Amino acid sequence: MTENTGLQKAAILMLAMGEAEAAEVMKFLGPREVLKLGAAMATMKNVPHEQVVATLDDFRDHVAAASTVGLDSDEYIRQVLTKALGDDKASVLLSRILGGKDASGIESLKWMDSQSVAELIRNEHPQIIATILVHLERDQACEILGHFTDRLRNDAVLRIATLDGVQPAALRELNDVLTKLLSGNENIKKSTLGGIRTAAEILNFMSGEQESSVMDNIKNYDNDMAQKIMDEMFVFDNLIDVEDRGIQLLLREVQSEMLIIALKGASQELRDKIFRNMSARASEMMREDLESKGPVRLSEVETQQKQILQIVRRLADEGQIVLGGKGEDSFV
Repeated sequence: MTENTGLQKAAILMLAMGEAEAAEVMKFLGPREVLKLGAAMATMKNVPHEQVVATLDDFRDHVAAASTVGLDSDEYIRQVLTKALGDDKASVLLSRILGGKDASGIESLKWMDSQSVAELIRNEHPQIIATILVHLERDQACEILGHFTDRLRNDAVLRIATLDGVQPAALRELNDVLTKLLSGNENIKKSTLGGIRTAAEILNFMSGEQESSVMDNIKNYDNDMAQKIMDEMFVFDNLIDVEDRGIQLLLREVQSEMLIIALKGASQELRDKIFRNMSARASEMMREDLESKGPVRLSEVETQQKQILQIVRRLADEGQIVLGGKGEDSFV
């Protein structure tokens, strides 16, 4: 395992490039990325010169291997379709292709802390709450749900799971709740948000207790739906299905202490898979640390496992690893 995670390397790079340049980079990041990166930068104290040089070398290597294909592709697509089809037809297609990325109102929610968003929407109808949450990042939606009562949380997740799209009428209702939540353009067709996958992704960020409560409620409503959600969820034990190369990439991103606590609640089969993908020395040290580690609260084990799963999902989203799943649709 390396000394620095990707987030730590990014923080070092931002601190090394100077205020003006760092500010320019920040303009291209999302709210959650700014929050995480800013927190990481705040923890950086007395970084060794060798560490800074190594980080800059890594950055140079990544830049050298990258191309400009795909940069600002949204704007390119927008201009091409508008020139080819005209404003009206292009608007309809763009809403389907880009998925409503210009929803300035929802962007303002993404910059707010989760508790403030929860306070803002907790008294709205659960269907409106569900429609709002599916437009947010999954971890932020989970944090917001954590500020609700059990009853409201269960109801909202159930409605997310049964949400098969967002009709223009629902968008207009949202605009009444939050100013400019979405564009309100009459040309917008039903947005493909919500559903089984969205519910599963949000549940992946929940604590074990909250997750169990929500799943019990969904089972009472529709047991088949509950099973489909469970099939879509990626839990810590599913790491056994990740190929060895993916495990090795993951280990480079995970801190030793985090992994030790997470493995306290893992099966021996999964532990063996992790050890096999370490060097002999690292594996031996990890085994010794795991054996010497005293009792750990289950809630702490679950917390560390959830954090590792967040790294797994990020690597999967970046296309660096493949998550094995059930059925034919086995890629994330």
